[in-house]
Amino acid sequence: MGVRRTSLGFTLIEVLVAMAITALISVVAYSALSSALSGAESVRSATVRAQQINQTLTLLSRDIRQVVNRSIVDEFDQRAPALSGGVLSRYPLTLTRAGWHNSTGAPRSTLQRVRWWIEDDALWRAHFPVLDRTPGTEAIETAMLDDVVGFEVRFLPAIAELKSDRDDVIDDRNWRDNWTLDVSQPGLELPTPAAIEIVLELARAGKIRRLYVLPSS
Repeated sequence: MGVRRTSLGFTLIEVLVAMAITALISVVAYSALSSALSGAESVRSATVRAQQINQTLTLLSRDIRQVVNRSIVDEFDQRAPALSGGVLSRYPLTLTRAGWHNSTGAPRSTLQRVRWWIEDDALWRAHFPVLDRTPGTEAIETAMLDDVVGFEVRFLPAIAELKSDRDDVIDDRNWRDNWTLDVSQPGLELPTPAAIEIVLELARAGKIRRLYVLPSS
């Protein structure tokens, strides 16, 4: 009498259960990987954004801290002050600065005329190849930072008027919203202010304040 052999294997239910478990593990693994990649991208984006903000503030700080009392002649043959700006000015901040590096030895000044403003929710900077311009002189414009909600510049006439309370909160009553020529007094030179306050408002990041004491004229 022969021995009857029984074939061992998986039932259909066991196969389906195994497939379901494998699919579940795959979904969990994909979700974890997706979350990790998404987190890494968020960190990368935040890092890039922080670098852009820091680079912009560094350049803005250099422009302000190196301001010189050198007025210029614009493309309309009108004399413009060394520094001007504010809410009533065409540009929130325009100035002449020193320290324009000349590594190639080009026949130009180391002084540079720059201006800052907001356009299309971006903070822009422009500089001119020369100080005293002609009608054909064009500015070289650079978009510095996007998602900018506001860019305010305020001016302090004299350092003696810089005051703060016991909590080191700056008293803003002596600050001016504008630093422009008085058209009622033609020929009067506009001096550079003693200090400038910058308020940069960014989408999703709020306001960034910087206070700069300018070099003496």
